[in-house]
Amino acid sequence: MGRSPCQWIYGSDMDGESMKGVILQLVMAFVGSLGFAMLFRLRRALWISASLGGVFCWGGYLLVLHFSGGQIFISGLTASALAAIYAEFLAARKRAPVPLFLIPSVVPLIPGSTLYYTMSAAVQGNTEEVSHYGSLTLQYALSIAGGICIVWTLLSIFRRYYVLQTNKGK
Repeated sequence: MGRSPCQWIYGSDMDGESMKGVILQLVMAFVGSLGFAMLFRLRRALWISASLGGVFCWGGYLLVLHFSGGQIFISGLTASALAAIYAEFLAARKRAPVPLFLIPSVVPLIPGSTLYYTMSAAVQGNTEEVSHYGSLTLQYALSIAGGICIVWTLLSIFRRYYVLQTNKGK
């Protein structure tokens, strides 16, 4: 008998509640990304593509988070790198600037709750919680920036190499 999709993706069978939670998170990632696509006044024809980037990014985050044993930095780094690759691919395909797809794609990764808890603990004077949530917020932020920078650096190197190779024969 074959393995279920849950067993293939997560290594074990998820119960119905866990799967509902994942599906709800992916739907909310789509809605959040769609909201930012509208906020940044993307053309209507690009709304779905930009919003699917958020689903792809958040799905990658959840997948890596599960397999990495809850490593926030690795999960965020991988998810933001996936978002950058997705944005570069769509920008070339749709002939639009990369940020139009990148920004809505990384919106689900923004550490809103940990930033809120950091600020709330700071106002209350709870230094232990400030340290804990501040560290998580910093990990999220650095992982998002790092993943995007890694992809853009590698693409820049590849493009330069490609240009040099194509101009050698001339």
